[in-house]
Amino acid sequence: MKRFIYILLTITISLVSCEKSLKDTFEELDLDRNVVGDDTITLSDDDYAEIGINTTFFESLDDAKELIPDFLTNRYPVWGKGSSVLVNYDLEFGTNLEEVVRFTDATIYQLGLDDYATTGNEGAAFYPEIISTDFIPQILDNAITTPEDGAIVLARYDQFFMEPVIGLANIYQASFPTNFGDFENIDLLGAQGWTSGSANVQGSGFDSGAFANEDWLISPEIDLTGLEDLKFQINQEIDLFGAPVESIDIIISTDYVTGSDPLIATWTALSFDKQAFGDLTLSEDFDFSAYDGETIHIAFKYTSTDMASARWRIESFAIKTIGVEGEFDNKGDYYTYDGSEWEAVENVLYLSSSHYDAMGEDSGRPGRRNNFSNSIAPEDYIPTFLRITPPYNFAQDEDQLFVIYKFFNGSNVIRGNSYSVINGEWTPHQTQLQFGHDGNKWIPDNTIKYIFSGSDYTFISTEFATIYPNPASNLMQFSSFDRRASGGNIWSNDMLLEAIDALLDNLFPDAEIGQKYQVTFEVFTGSRGIETQAVIKAEDGEWAYQE
Repeated sequence: MKRFIYILLTITISLVSCEKSLKDTFEELDLDRNVVGDDTITLSDDDYAEIGINTTFFESLDDAKELIPDFLTNRYPVWGKGSSVLVNYDLEFGTNLEEVVRFTDATIYQLGLDDYATTGNEGAAFYPEIISTDFIPQILDNAITTPEDGAIVLARYDQFFMEPVIGLANIYQASFPTNFGDFENIDLLGAQGWTSGSANVQGSGFDSGAFANEDWLISPEIDLTGLEDLKFQINQEIDLFGAPVESIDIIISTDYVTGSDPLIATWTALSFDKQAFGDLTLSEDFDFSAYDGETIHIAFKYTSTDMASARWRIESFAIKTIGVEGEFDNKGDYYTYDGSEWEAVENVLYLSSSHYDAMGEDSGRPGRRNNFSNSIAPEDYIPTFLRITPPYNFAQDEDQLFVIYKFFNGSNVIRGNSYSVINGEWTPHQTQLQFGHDGNKWIPDNTIKYIFSGSDYTFISTEFATIYPNPASNLMQFSSFDRRASGGNIWSNDMLLEAIDALLDNLFPDAEIGQKYQVTFEVFTGSRGIETQAVIKAEDGEWAYQE
């Protein structure tokens, strides 16, 4: 009986011990972190939960850098100095690729009536047969007087699906943020007010709380001489947040003088429905005939108090009269300035309204409001769209396309990602961040690990044939660096750094200052082996050993 009790006690101790994590066990035993490992992982939904966030993405790159190290410590409890993990993860806004940011942060130019008139046609859009690239370079050349070499512009325009018919046509229009600089932004009270966003302008008195403001956004002079039966239309979002409807007003003056005090002019409010809209909403055509034949200014007057602050977003507005009209596609193309002229940028797609519609117009689909959001993820739709839409359905493996789109995150902003064809399927770029273990903790690390190939030894042998004849000849013959302390073929540390410098400059000429490489190569020290050296591109552009 006693023997049975001893056995039971042993089993109990074992079961209790099993409840401890590997990490706790190793910490109690005080084992050295002498295990070096490498891994590549993609964070799953469960991983984000373990990290401690209730989303399946990080809100920013800084959040990823701050939160992932503790996760790696738990996942690799005994890995130590020299270990590395490449982590694939999702950001709230898709990607932090520098190439994508060039497009998402590009200057926006919205074509206006005068621009469309350069084609010889009437209307507020290109006619169906017009090839936009035949006209937009000259339009940009006229509109942007001193472009910088390499500047990138998103030219947004409308194009009729079919030949337009007689109806209402825009005779004046303004789109934001493109035309924001043409307007007077007059701040009469408060530090908040009208600001320009990436896809609209916004009037708000909120800044971590409500503040009292009065701000006027006043149009340039609009000449309506000889025009009649005018209409007014606006694309806007109104969020009252408990503020009175009087917080926002569209007011018109026939006696205001640009640059003067707006309070001494006579202003008349336009009557319109100020109900709240949770998203940008295109209004009906309001009667604007009171200003037939007049010369006017239109002002958007915003007020708030320290008790309530509404939010008013305006994407565009237009004054209309009888002309040509028709259904049109909202499109956009990217252009870059090469120092002498504007050229269309290839391999980048700005999704048009018809593209969103092709992905579905029902509730919860991109075409409903022509954008994506946290609940309508672009990665769920764009690969399929590209797979079935010419000419992208004819793409081959390794073809790449930058796809730029509208993303609703409280307001429409411009986001994007890089897509590549992998195994016949369009695949979005996965945001990556590499971490290395410095002996104490995991830290973000841009180190790239590179293993020498046969061609690398040949390259170095050829490059240094006249500088270090014997070591170079020996390297050519044996494809390994002689690192013995004696003999005429030795590659010293300084000589080896020269060789690494030459090779990396040849392989990676565009490597940025601060880029790290961990290079592994074969050596001879009496027997063949391998050696690894860590180098970094220094401020002078040369490669140096890491300390």
